[in-house]
Amino acid sequence: MTLVTLAKVLQPALKHNYAVAGLVCLGWEDMRAYAHAAQAEGAPVILQAGPSCREHTPLPVLAAMFRNLADSVDVPVVAHLDHGYTPEECRIAIEVGFSSVMFDGSKLPLQQNIDETAAVCEMAHDAGISCEGEIGFVGYSGGAASVGTDPEEAARFVTETGVDAVAISVGNAHLQENKEGGLDEARIRQIEAMTEVPLVIHGGSGVPIAQRTAFAHTSHICKFNIGTELRMAFGAALRQAVSADPDRFDRVQILKETHDPMVGAARQVIRALGPPD
Repeated sequence: MTLVTLAKVLQPALKHNYAVAGLVCLGWEDMRAYAHAAQAEGAPVILQAGPSCREHTPLPVLAAMFRNLADSVDVPVVAHLDHGYTPEECRIAIEVGFSSVMFDGSKLPLQQNIDETAAVCEMAHDAGISCEGEIGFVGYSGGAASVGTDPEEAARFVTETGVDAVAISVGNAHLQENKEGGLDEARIRQIEAMTEVPLVIHGGSGVPIAQRTAFAHTSHICKFNIGTELRMAFGAALRQAVSADPDRFDRVQILKETHDPMVGAARQVIRALGPPD
C-alpha cells in the first residue's frame, strides 16, 4: 500500500521546491483517473473528499475507495478529508481510515479557530495522521467574498495549532471557472516569512497555470487544490460520450469513456506543479 500522510508528501515538496496536486473527487470514475494519472507521472497525489462528495457517498465508503486506489499504484497517495467543518466529522474520517484531515474553522473567530484546529490536530497526530487548517477565508466565485490572510495571525495560528499545512487566502477563490485571477505575491511572501509549514492554495483552478508553476518552484506553496477545472473536463467528456450514441443507456459503458480524458487532464495539472523526476 502506498497510502501516506499529508506531511509525508508536503515536507519533501517544501524542501525541494515543488507542489503536490490536491485533486477534488466526486466519485469512483474521477478518483481512479487521478490515481492513474499520478502513476503515469510518477508523482504523489492527494485524493480529496470535500463536502459535496460526502453528501453523495458516506465517509467509510470514500476511505475504502481511496485506500483501494492507494493499493493499486506505486506512487504515494494521501486520503484527505477536505473542509471538515466540525471536529466530529474529522474524528469519523480518522476512525474510518483517512490519512489526513482538514479542519476548516476559517469562518470562526480567530481564537475559536485556533482552539478547535489545535484539538483536531492533536486528535489526528495521536492517530498518526496529518492535519491541515485554514486561516483567513477563501471565498467563492459568485458567492461569499474572501477575507485575506493576515500574516501575523497566520504565524500565531501555525504556532498554536501544530498544523502540518495551512490554507491561506491570497486572492484565490473556490469554484472559479476561468483563470483570470491571480495570487497576491506580496501577501504570500509575508506569510511564508513568518511561518515554516507548507502553504496550501484552495481554489487553484482559478490560478493561471504559469503562476501555479512559478509559485510551486519559488515559494512555500506546496499544495494546490484543483476541483472545478477537472469537473469541467469530466462534464465535457461525459457530454461527448452521451451524445455519441443517443440510443446507448448503459452508464458503465458511458462512464468508461470519461477515463482517458480525465487521466489526461489530471496529468497536465500534476505536471505543471513540478513533481520530482
